[in-house]
Amino acid sequence: MTIDRSTRRGFLAGTAITGAAFMTGSSGILVPAAAQGLAPTPTMRGGANNYIPGAPVVSRIGGGGFWMTGTVRRAGDGAPLSGIRIQIWAHTTEGRESDRHSHGATLTGPDGSFRLEMPQIVPAFGQPHGHLAYEGAGFRTVFLRPVMSSSRDTSLAAHFVLQPA
Repeated sequence: MTIDRSTRRGFLAGTAITGAAFMTGSSGILVPAAAQGLAPTPTMRGGANNYIPGAPVVSRIGGGGFWMTGTVRRAGDGAPLSGIRIQIWAHTTEGRESDRHSHGATLTGPDGSFRLEMPQIVPAFGQPHGHLAYEGAGFRTVFLRPVMSSSRDTSLAAHFVLQPA
């Protein structure tokens, strides 16, 4: 014999969760309800290593072949942030992370996403990793140092949630 343990309260709670799957943020853009109350991304240890302020916005770093991607959202309401400058650098097949030609920046699109092609990242200090930074007016500075699961990976994603300054 099967016992039905569903209740009216359980049904109503499930309906409320399903119905609230998306909410309109202060920007007027639909954002996932889970994004409401989104905490800011903390700066990662080692993220600022070899940072060179003012790297130019570029269409690609070096010969390419590897993709750095991600998103940028505002803390609190999770709204995507457009036009945000993200600097990217790494130890690659074409240079060290301290080399100026290994640095470049890109801007986020209307949906808060960014994408920049660069040379293949190779291990430095035993780990293949990238460096990304947000530094600008309006939000607190954040430096990220995501580590790749394998040096054979041809892409790496990093996501920012920025705290208004």
